[in-house]
Amino acid sequence: MTTDTTSAPDETMAAIGEAVTAGHRGDPARAHADLTALWERVGVTGDPLHRCTIGHYLADLCDDPAEALVWDIRALDAADALTDERAQQHDAGLSVAGFYPSLHLNLADNFRRLGSFPAARRHLDAARDRVGILADDGYGSTVRLGIEHLEEALAAGSTERLPSH
Repeated sequence: MTTDTTSAPDETMAAIGEAVTAGHRGDPARAHADLTALWERVGVTGDPLHRCTIGHYLADLCDDPAEALVWDIRALDAADALTDERAQQHDAGLSVAGFYPSLHLNLADNFRRLGSFPAARRHLDAARDRVGILADDGYGSTVRLGIEHLEEALAAGSTERLPSH
C-alpha cells in the first residue's frame, strides 16, 4: 500500500500570487480588486497565512498611509495567529519569525508617513530587533536596507514616501 503525502494545492495562495503578479505587471487596480475580493472570501477569522499575505500585499498597493496602516495591522495580527507548521505547509522554508522584521518595518513606515514618529520608532526598533533571523539573501538585504532608509527618514523628520515603500 502507498500513501500520498503530498498536500493539495492552496488555491487561495495561488490566487494571491496571481493578483500580486498583476500588480507587478502594471495593473495595480486589478491587483487591489482581486486581493480585496480574496480578503472578503477569507474573512477576518480565516486562515492566518491567507490573511497575513493578503494584508501585506494590499498595504503595498495603498498610496494613503492610513489605509496602508490598516492592512499592515491586519497582516501583523494574522502573523500573531500563524504557526510555523501552517506556514511550512505552504513553503517548507518559512518561519513566522521571519515575517516580523518586514511587518514591523512596514508599520514603522506608515506611522512615519502619518507623522506619528514615536510609534514609527517603536516599530522600527521591533524590526531591527528581529532582523537578525533573516538570511543574508535578497530578502534579508532588502529589509535591512529598508531599516536603514527608514532610520534616515525618521532622523530627518520626513513624512515623504520612500522609493522602497
